[in-house]
Amino acid sequence: MTEETVLGLLADIPDGEGKEFTIENDDEEVGLFVVRQGSAFYGYVNYCPHAGTPLNWEGDRFMTLDKKHILCATHGATFNIHDGVCVSGPCVGDWLAPLNLRLDDGVLVLIHPE
Repeated sequence: MTEETVLGLLADIPDGEGKEFTIENDDEEVGLFVVRQGSAFYGYVNYCPHAGTPLNWEGDRFMTLDKKHILCATHGATFNIHDGVCVSGPCVGDWLAPLNLRLDDGVLVLIHPE
């Protein structure tokens, strides 16, 4: 059976912003985040492929000022929102690890990899 985790309501994430989540996976805390763009949502592991650090400045601050990209607070790399590909900075061509998410009556559900 596939394991799932309820993350929260999509409506709790302001449009054009991200929200940080932490889950337990094999007795280890894993940081995640979800970015909302209108009714669309995109989720990734909160880990920069270059710096090996969380992406956010603090709390739920994941976006560039113009809200067009995800920003790594450590070295300023930017990533596409829709696919997590790094488009500027020292990790161009790398990508964020995507999450398998679904929306169930407005609730974001994480589907764990098997």
